[in-house]
Amino acid sequence: MHLNKYNSIFKSSLTSSLLIFSNSLFAADSQSGDADPVSDEAIDTISVTASRIARGTKEVPAAINVIDSKRIDAEQMQNIKDAIRGTPGVLIESKNGGYDSRLIIRGAGQKANYGVREIMVIRDGVPMTDPDSFSRFDFIDTQDIERIEITKGPGSLYGSGSSGGTIQIISKSVFDVDGNRVKLGIGEDGQENLHFRYSKELNDSNSVLLTGSHRAADNNWRDWNNFDTQQLSLKHGLMLDSGATLETELSYSQADLQLPGSLTEAEFETYRNTGEQHNTSSQWQHSGRYSTIWFFNTRYEQEFGDLVFKPRFYFNSWDHYHPVTGAINDNPGTNVFGTDLEFAYSHNLLGDSTLVGGVTARLDKTDGSKKYQYADVDTVFVDPDGPFGPSPFVNQIVRTLSDRKGALLSTEDSANTLFGLFLQETVRPTDRLTIDAGFRFDRMNFDIEEIAYGEYDWGTKSYDTFGAPVTTKTDTSFDLFSPKLGATYALNKTYSVYGMVAQSGQVPSESEIQSNSNLDAATATNVEIGLKARAKDWNLDLSLYRTTVTDEIVSVLQPGNQSEFQNAGETLKKGFELSGNVALGRHFWLGANYAYSDYRYQDFNELVRIMGVLTPFDRSGNQTPFVPNHQYSLSLDYDHPSGFKARIQADTWGSYYMDNANTEKYDGYDFLTSLMLGYEAGPHKVSLNVDNLFDKRFATEVKKDTSGTKTYSAGSPRTAMLNYTYSF
Repeated sequence: MHLNKYNSIFKSSLTSSLLIFSNSLFAADSQSGDADPVSDEAIDTISVTASRIARGTKEVPAAINVIDSKRIDAEQMQNIKDAIRGTPGVLIESKNGGYDSRLIIRGAGQKANYGVREIMVIRDGVPMTDPDSFSRFDFIDTQDIERIEITKGPGSLYGSGSSGGTIQIISKSVFDVDGNRVKLGIGEDGQENLHFRYSKELNDSNSVLLTGSHRAADNNWRDWNNFDTQQLSLKHGLMLDSGATLETELSYSQADLQLPGSLTEAEFETYRNTGEQHNTSSQWQHSGRYSTIWFFNTRYEQEFGDLVFKPRFYFNSWDHYHPVTGAINDNPGTNVFGTDLEFAYSHNLLGDSTLVGGVTARLDKTDGSKKYQYADVDTVFVDPDGPFGPSPFVNQIVRTLSDRKGALLSTEDSANTLFGLFLQETVRPTDRLTIDAGFRFDRMNFDIEEIAYGEYDWGTKSYDTFGAPVTTKTDTSFDLFSPKLGATYALNKTYSVYGMVAQSGQVPSESEIQSNSNLDAATATNVEIGLKARAKDWNLDLSLYRTTVTDEIVSVLQPGNQSEFQNAGETLKKGFELSGNVALGRHFWLGANYAYSDYRYQDFNELVRIMGVLTPFDRSGNQTPFVPNHQYSLSLDYDHPSGFKARIQADTWGSYYMDNANTEKYDGYDFLTSLMLGYEAGPHKVSLNVDNLFDKRFATEVKKDTSGTKTYSAGSPRTAMLNYTYSF
């Protein structure tokens, strides 16, 4: 009753605010008939991610989306999904709030239970993705982003071992000394956002930039979901007399995120009725990730006539305390050493040409990582004559009571190494035709030694202590060859068409190799054609693709929410993506995005665990789970010279199958809406951001295991956040 009263008051207040704001917008619009019209020149966005050289997106033979600073500034940016959502072919959601994001590009990444896999994530040219394809966003300051570039599918020169594509997050430059600001934000569910940026040109050669951020939320609509992070970064830029530049950054991040339990079908219905998630029956009530990260990056750029040399060196060190399903991971520190030695050579080969090449090397070293039992648990005694047969007794774990670690389960030392070579020739035989031909070759090695003293038994739902320690050594290597051939042809100043063929390999993750040492690397081969248009008051991107994945690594959800991994023989992914923007008058922009995805197993025998025995079931012809056939988004932006700004976006995520067997679909959600209202006057800017404007009760993910049990991850109800920014 109190909740309904609150919703009624909120809706009335919000409706009144919208009407007042709308009247102000149109009043201001009518008073400025002399405002500048839209520019007569066609505008294209520059991208560097697909080819490692700055080119207009219209010239690149690949599907690219660039999210610019204007869009980023319109979002509250508590999470990277705030800016990326709505991008066609890209599915992004947060099951846990905070920095957590579940990211899928053209079906790649869906096997990840948390984090991001099969997609290369880069920050300012430095990979945030481990050699085994696992990516995290815990040490990316979302308040210090200039733009985000998304390249979909195989073919990016950055994308070592990533079949889904590449996302590059580009932070604000140290040489930009005009963007100093202080930002304060406060919102529902305990949301806090504090950020400052101070830059200074010390002299003609030296610039410094200091940024700091604090983000937090208690998400009190559900249990165990506090989030808190602090980030501090110092950048230095040096311009040498020779024309060379040297940019260096040192940053520190601390990120704490509690991960709430999943819901049963009945508990999800309770959430839909109340908007809250409490006292669930989830076995693992106290999962979380508590990390600290040091990050160092230095990059040099020097021209020698037609040759540009761009070496980069980076180091980061991270540790975490990570309670998850069945065990508590305690990693005292992983050290990452890496270099990227890149060059670009301008020459003449059938016209103006550019040769880009280089080598990559990286080592991820972990010593003394440990797994522990949960110390505090509720258990129930199971009759020895029950389903577990001759066991003398079984104390099943019903739920955790804290995230305190107990007895040691295992220790592990690991070293993951990557050596890569990349080369691409770009030729322009005519003013209209551009051809890219290139490849990457990467060798990845996993050297892992684990000593296990016990384990969590998924069958009995209890811990099992071994009579003697069990040592497992894994030393395996993968060679990945990723060629690409693409061409772009300009039909006129507005339109261009492109075609491309590209291949990329995908290695198993470290945990997947340990659970199934027979896993092979997957290979994705993509054939794609597209149309791009850039005009003064509209733009359009259209792409059609066909991707064949052999030996795709598939997650099989066994009873008890246990994920096992195996190779599927072949998966066929066919899709169509469309995105566009059009100016409506002088101050409005209408955007629309649509993706059609038809992803099916061509050859797949799913191994289902029945009474402890793996039994094959033919899933050939079935659709892959979680990815909807239809995904679309509509947006409307308003930007008036008087200082009024607004943005509204509605996203639809269509229905999808919950399992590989295609037994049942979840409906997804329709027109999940976000809203921004803002006003800027001189150095002052005020904005109100509202997510899930109409307070829809939906699930970010629904899964069904091989026994038919369904689990739900609830989406956040409506939240509002008020931000104030002072620029100086």
